[in-house]
Amino acid sequence: MDVKVFKTFLEVAQTRHFGRAAENLYITQAAVSARIKQLESFFDSPLFIRDRNSIKLTTSGERLVAYAEVMVNTLEQAKNELALANNKALQITMAGTPNIWDAYLQHCLSKVTEAFGGYGFLAEALGREQLNRQLIERTIDMAFAFDPLKSDELVCKQVADLVLVLVSTSPCSQEQALSEHYVYVDWGTRFASEHAERHYRIPPPYLRTSTGRIALDFILDKAGAAYLPLSMVEPFLNAKQLYLVDGVEAWNRPIYLSYRKDSGSIEAITKIKELVKDIQPLTASSLQQASLVD
Repeated sequence: MDVKVFKTFLEVAQTRHFGRAAENLYITQAAVSARIKQLESFFDSPLFIRDRNSIKLTTSGERLVAYAEVMVNTLEQAKNELALANNKALQITMAGTPNIWDAYLQHCLSKVTEAFGGYGFLAEALGREQLNRQLIERTIDMAFAFDPLKSDELVCKQVADLVLVLVSTSPCSQEQALSEHYVYVDWGTRFASEHAERHYRIPPPYLRTSTGRIALDFILDKAGAAYLPLSMVEPFLNAKQLYLVDGVEAWNRPIYLSYRKDSGSIEAITKIKELVKDIQPLTASSLQQASLVD
């Protein structure tokens, strides 16, 4: 079965629209319909319920999504590794949650790629559940997250600490910062429970987001406050675009690296693990430049 058929299935499953799927894949709608019919014939089961105004996955379609994702990801990884093999290079796939990339991993990637010759790198931003699943499925080599990934097949080690500080777009008290346009950022499950204990009487946040970059851009544009990595906000503190909120202690968040015990890239992963331990979080160059813009 051609992997393009599974790619088409996943696109329709995501867009819930044959026309939009065709546009995104740069093929005709008739080609999309033909590929879906090919899959339905192969599995002898309908994959979509076609209503006039909507398309829904059947139970079989919902079950097929996970298998299709594995097949597409595995074949893409094989294609990339074989292409690199032709150039006598090895490949490492580094993945992390979006917040990890914003606050830590972007700078680590720059340092790691400088230190490793003869390697090709893939960088992926994934949710925590996706990290865990793709490690088990061997479609990524190593994963960084704020919460440890737990599985008998994985090694999970703390490699760094991230310092979070409460910042505001104007000098203010803790009460003001947490009640006026406060943006809650998801820094992991442990942070959520500790945040509830530390600030149990505050009103609901003005905005919730899964990434520090969204929170930073939002408060700089609309004013407000958020817990953000010191490494991310330092240029904005120096430029007087942000201010530390008085009387609020900094928050240390551990960063964990996970990888398979039997990984074929264990030697490279071990070297990277030791390297990132000595890398201090640093603001991404794009954020440093943004802090200089009036």
